[in-house]
Amino acid sequence: MNEVATRPNSSASGTPRFPAHPFVGLAGTSLKHEHLPAILADGTQAGFFEVHAENYMGAGGPPHDVLTRMRRDHPLSLHGVCMSIGGSQPLDKAHLGRFKALVDRYEPALVSEHLAWATHATTFFNDLLPLPYTQATFARVADHIDEVQERIGRPILLENPSTYVIFPESTISETDFIRGLVRRTGCGLLLDVNNVFVSTANHGCSALSYLADFPLEHVGEIHLAGHAEQADDEGDLLLIDSHDRPVAAAVWKLFDMVIGRCGPIPTLVEWDSDIPEWPVLKAEAASAQAILDRHAHSLMLGKAHAAR
Repeated sequence: MNEVATRPNSSASGTPRFPAHPFVGLAGTSLKHEHLPAILADGTQAGFFEVHAENYMGAGGPPHDVLTRMRRDHPLSLHGVCMSIGGSQPLDKAHLGRFKALVDRYEPALVSEHLAWATHATTFFNDLLPLPYTQATFARVADHIDEVQERIGRPILLENPSTYVIFPESTISETDFIRGLVRRTGCGLLLDVNNVFVSTANHGCSALSYLADFPLEHVGEIHLAGHAEQADDEGDLLLIDSHDRPVAAAVWKLFDMVIGRCGPIPTLVEWDSDIPEWPVLKAEAASAQAILDRHAHSLMLGKAHAAR
């Protein structure tokens, strides 16, 4: 697994504020305030939690009290959703400063953002919008990644998007675009397997072919989520990355295949709307953990046989 997944000592004093919990090969879930009583009742457990950075950019209050408590006992993944790395305008320096403050404050094991844009002038769109894959876009995105990484003092993981349109201006495939960003910036990757399934289905492509061309060796985290089925204006199937239901069987199969190729990469189950009771989300994470554990066991057996 890529070294970007290791947690550096990010505290200003040189002494970490939180324990460096192991997280390689673990499954985790989104941390939702609705689940806190049930999570605390479960006691300390294996796994990690992921939070959206923008939900914790205030200076203090109950959200930070909760997150501090959880961080003492669990690894944390910090996932940004509003940086607009793919945007045409400069990054918001104030937002980037708040993002850095969170990285310093909580020393997350994993830090990630999206290959997408979300702002135009002074307008913020509550969505992760796609971008054309051109040389000009590549240069701008690479510069933005460099700026983020320099500001926070560590590499980030960049997440592949879920898309519903293809730009005729694009001259680079998505996988080549992402591969080039890794080479140019030294960032790592967050592979969202559900996004792969959604995008390739919407565009009539093969998810297996996409993954065969994806730079899996640079993946430091995986996301899983549920998607919804709708119909477009012409009555054709349209998949929506809705995060409002269990992971689909086809996505589990793709995930199993990826872990078989890459080994037990930290895996996060997202569920962001129509949020279920904690046992439901916990069971989804347990299913991911079972796949991670099975492949970790096979990997250990293979190494043992090779050593004989």
